[in-house]
Amino acid sequence: MPLPTVKLSQGIHVMHLFHRLDRARWAQLPAGESAASRARLEKLCAQFPGPAAPRLSTYANVGGRADLAFVLYHADLAGLGELHRELEACFPPGTLQTVYSYLSVTELPEYVTTDDDMKRMIEHGEKKLKPGTPEFDEAFAAAKKRNEEYKHYRLNPEMQDWEIMCFYGMSKKRDLADNWYMLDFDARKKLMGGHARSGRKYAGRISQMITGSTGLDDWEWGVTLMAHQLDAVKEIVYEMRFDEVSARYGEFGPFYINLRLPPADLWEHLRL
Repeated sequence: MPLPTVKLSQGIHVMHLFHRLDRARWAQLPAGESAASRARLEKLCAQFPGPAAPRLSTYANVGGRADLAFVLYHADLAGLGELHRELEACFPPGTLQTVYSYLSVTELPEYVTTDDDMKRMIEHGEKKLKPGTPEFDEAFAAAKKRNEEYKHYRLNPEMQDWEIMCFYGMSKKRDLADNWYMLDFDARKKLMGGHARSGRKYAGRISQMITGSTGLDDWEWGVTLMAHQLDAVKEIVYEMRFDEVSARYGEFGPFYINLRLPPADLWEHLRL
């Protein structure tokens, strides 16, 4: 029986996988099996190169929590599951041990900018343009185009192949006075607006993907940060901790730091 087609009303499915290699089993592989495993992985990656879904990206974990890391993107849940099994089949049985996995989906934030928000910013912001004028209409059209592009890539990410990938899960608190879900919508939207402005300062240094996982995994969101330098990751996470959204309402899971390596470089790095 074929797998069912299961798609989202909007967005795609994303899976983060972190594995450790059983070195003892690997050392006992027949001659040529390591090279054959690499060839299978190279072939699979070539089938799903991106930048859009379906996509498979390979990484080496740094820090000892895992050896290898993978990020899988697919519009179809069954397709994601199939890609996961094909990935496992690249490795000899018993050599790959899962240490952490995370399932999530791309989604639009609840607080996405509306047309009325953009009009207010154009009218009362830095330029203070008057509604009904050609200048106002031009500024609004440009803002609307940027907003549509933002929404498209939020749902259909094309993540850059930068050197570093950081991943962690996070949730919002429900602790007594610090219960995020007891705040009204306007208060949450205002707080998230300030949070977003802090993050935008790192444009060009950090590229991020926020995926939702409420009801799907242990945290409510998965945060994927791409960077050229590790200090950019450290700085943005540190600075955002002072933002009220994080300082008062944020809870964070373990952090995984990884290097983007194609299979051949991954094999050389891991001395396989």
